[in-house]
Amino acid sequence: MGGDLGPRCIVPASIACLAEFPSLHLVLVGQSSLLEELIAGMPAVDRSRLKIENADEIIGMDERPAQALRSKPDSSMRVALELVRSGRANACVSAGNTGALMALSRYLLKTLPGIDRPAMISAIPSANGFCHLLDLGANVDCSAEHLYQFAVMGSVAVEALGVPNPRVALLNVGTEDIKGNQQVKLAAAMLQQASGLNYIGYVEGDGLYRGKADVVVCDGFVGNVLLKSSEGLAAMIAERVETLFSESIGSRMVGGLALPFLKRLHKDLAPETHNGASLLGLQGIVIKSHGAADQDSFQSAIRLALVEVRENLPEKLHGRLEELL
Repeated sequence: MGGDLGPRCIVPASIACLAEFPSLHLVLVGQSSLLEELIAGMPAVDRSRLKIENADEIIGMDERPAQALRSKPDSSMRVALELVRSGRANACVSAGNTGALMALSRYLLKTLPGIDRPAMISAIPSANGFCHLLDLGANVDCSAEHLYQFAVMGSVAVEALGVPNPRVALLNVGTEDIKGNQQVKLAAAMLQQASGLNYIGYVEGDGLYRGKADVVVCDGFVGNVLLKSSEGLAAMIAERVETLFSESIGSRMVGGLALPFLKRLHKDLAPETHNGASLLGLQGIVIKSHGAADQDSFQSAIRLALVEVRENLPEKLHGRLEELL
């Protein structure tokens, strides 16, 4: 029920994913009367694979996590996470309040042994594919130990998703050893001593997009600012290009010739193509969708949950964390 667009976006996205993946079963959690009304307006819905779990309360996007944790036992977010805890669902996908999702996930699902805090990770387009960035806002203040745990979790997760021996780096204001704050320097010293981890040192902000690392680690404050800046830059470039190609007849003709390439570039770089951040470190799969996600974007978040379920990511994390921590 959360997110900027709420169920009017999530219901059609869910039904589209059911058509895309014949083995997928979904449970929509929220106010059943509204959900049934929206589903009734959709054609050819396979109700044998689409269930509704009623939850009357809604956590607002501006609500404090502590308040959501204490005072809303029947919120759609909490009920969805309880389905994961009980084994009735394999994963939870939410576009709702990030702080509340993190607090409820930690409370209901617990963290894996050796992990103090979950971290949010997502794929960012780079010169030679993707770089995975964490943390994206779940932990604004981080110790060196937290950054070390994020690096281990990010490495294991990216390897499970098909990147062998991923290169792990710390985001910093320079690549020299003397650069950075105390937490980053201490984390670097810990990572240099870690066996079984392909730690390559520091990268600056441009290194993320140049493909210098497969996993880049930072605190949630820096990661969230970087992610939102990237999304804004991508949108601005797309608008500028569209304006340039519509200024005159000649530019429109050139734009027509370039259209297939521009569409491919937009698909590769558009934030909605890569929507969905995984909350790593939990004893269950939780995917955070962007609050402003449209239908296509929310479908991307569901696809990510499917991948993590198929890879049994928490179990793989648990096994490797025992070795690396």
